[in-house]
Amino acid sequence: MAQQSPLRLIKRWRRYQLRGDLKDIPPGTRGVYVLYRSKGIATHEVVYIGVAGIGKSGRSGIKGRLKAHDRNKKDWTHYSFFEVHDNIFTEEIRELEALLLGIFRHDPRIKLMNMQTGSKKLSKLQRATSWKTQ
Repeated sequence: MAQQSPLRLIKRWRRYQLRGDLKDIPPGTRGVYVLYRSKGIATHEVVYIGVAGIGKSGRSGIKGRLKAHDRNKKDWTHYSFFEVHDNIFTEEIRELEALLLGIFRHDPRIKLMNMQTGSKKLSKLQRATSWKTQ
């Protein structure tokens, strides 16, 4: 009998890994990752939230994305990643990213380097949804 996962979306995760230490990430890992800037022994400032969710090639997975950030973004020291289950669609991963970016977009403690700041679909849903009070 297969063991049920304790989480519906997240299959596996690692937090506050040192930049460049990618040995625990299998090729093609799909999910959400976060880049941090260390601000001391126990403090990490979020600087970027990203997703990887296309295909099984190492270039498009989280490991490939972190390697690209290692070459292109200089101001981070640690990362975390949250691998999603195989039955989670790429669109759902992007929705997670949009949700996180929407939450942290105006937080003065976080200086995101993301170009994307939210989701058109999330904004459209907000405009279309009206709360009815009784």
